[in-house]
Amino acid sequence: MHSRRVFLKNGAFALVSLGFAPSFLARTAFAAGKAARTKQLIAIFQRGAVDGLSVIVPFGEPDYYRARPSIAIARPNGGDGSAIDLDGFFGLNPRLPPLKPFWDAGQLAVVHACGSPDSTRSHFDAQDYMETATPGVKSTPDGWLSRYLGARHAEAATPFRAVALTQQLPRMLQGRASALAVNQIAQFGIRAGRSSDRVGASFEAEYAAAADRVLNGAGRNAFDAIKMLKIADPAKYQPVRGAMYPRSPFGQALKQIAQLTKSNVGLEVAFAEIGGWDTHVNQGAAQGQLAARLDDFGRAISALVVDLGIAWPTPSS
Repeated sequence: MHSRRVFLKNGAFALVSLGFAPSFLARTAFAAGKAARTKQLIAIFQRGAVDGLSVIVPFGEPDYYRARPSIAIARPNGGDGSAIDLDGFFGLNPRLPPLKPFWDAGQLAVVHACGSPDSTRSHFDAQDYMETATPGVKSTPDGWLSRYLGARHAEAATPFRAVALTQQLPRMLQGRASALAVNQIAQFGIRAGRSSDRVGASFEAEYAAAADRVLNGAGRNAFDAIKMLKIADPAKYQPVRGAMYPRSPFGQALKQIAQLTKSNVGLEVAFAEIGGWDTHVNQGAAQGQLAARLDDFGRAISALVVDLGIAWPTPSS
């Protein structure tokens, strides 16, 4: 299923008057107040080994039911626990109804029965190969998203060009291209209670005075990012168009991606992940661990698309 990566096209970004002059604004390529259209990529990684035959159900194949007498998803029109018909042969898991409108609109594609050409049985190796995009090669130094960023030259890049809503930078964003790992954007910055502003100013002055060019540049970009996000004030963000994000970590990560997108901080690549797919004997069918995970997955993605008001690219575009 083409659900490991969700590609979203965003409209033009516009830089607002920030009241200060971060270093990256001096390098902006925006001329005469006219902003260039910026494409945005949102990568979602399902960590583990999701059972594709329970996500996209081949209900038109009799062998599917013979091979899975206890965990097969019922054929469409079989009640609440039945597959959601897509094309008369394949159907969505019954816990994924929020994604059906995107299929009907020609905005969602399913790529079934595909995977890595490497035959490893290790989930860890398989995930690493997916993140580096070099199946069977463990020595690749950078991730495919980092290489993507490197291939897309951006003169007006901001500190928020690439952001992972995770505690640690994922393998696919590790490399030469700059990227941030931010678990909670509302907590991004210097945290020293009521003294945060004073301590932050002190740190900023020390970095500015640093003789080392690399240290000075890294510190300047970090404080530019803190200032930019503070003025954007994402803590006051409210979803629109009735979008309702799940309260799960994954749902809140996608909500924060929407916050960054609408804050006009120059987001070009965003990353989020959702684990818990190694269900084993506790998988269940229309109910169980997998069903609960798919419910969270589908509602979160639907909320993001609705909130951003995105017209996904169609095959003809």
